[in-house]
Amino acid sequence: MSILVLGLGNTLMTDDAFGPRMAEALSARYALPPGVTALDGGTLGLDLLPRLEGVERLLILDVLEMGATPGTVFRLEGEAVPRAFASKLSVHQMGVQDLLAVAELQGHLPRELVVWGVQPESVEVGLELTPAVAAATEEVLAGVAGELRRWGVNLQTA
Repeated sequence: MSILVLGLGNTLMTDDAFGPRMAEALSARYALPPGVTALDGGTLGLDLLPRLEGVERLLILDVLEMGATPGTVFRLEGEAVPRAFASKLSVHQMGVQDLLAVAELQGHLPRELVVWGVQPESVEVGLELTPAVAAATEEVLAGVAGELRRWGVNLQTA
């Protein structure tokens, strides 16, 4: 089984760094077994297409603009994911929407797709997450670990 945990965002833009920081935190906390990769996808968009080849399950970490209180955690799955990104919920909506569409056209769309995200407070230039988003990181990390376990991954702390 091939699983990709893909953190999206710009680490120079406050809460936009959430996705890459969460991918990094996952790799630091757990010894990911073979077949499970945590990747800082940055803002690469379609350049990530080769990374989806052979991936059976894709878990995306990103900030989601849902009009909620900053720091609110969201989980989307399956068909809700492309629809959500088509509705411009993510700061990276066009890159992700295009990535998923082209992957589907090429026959590389993972059979399972889940997004864990958080409502940002700020995506201005800055190196730190806002307190509201930083407070949500443990909840998301626990959710992602639970998701991986449901997918049959034996997670061991690093």
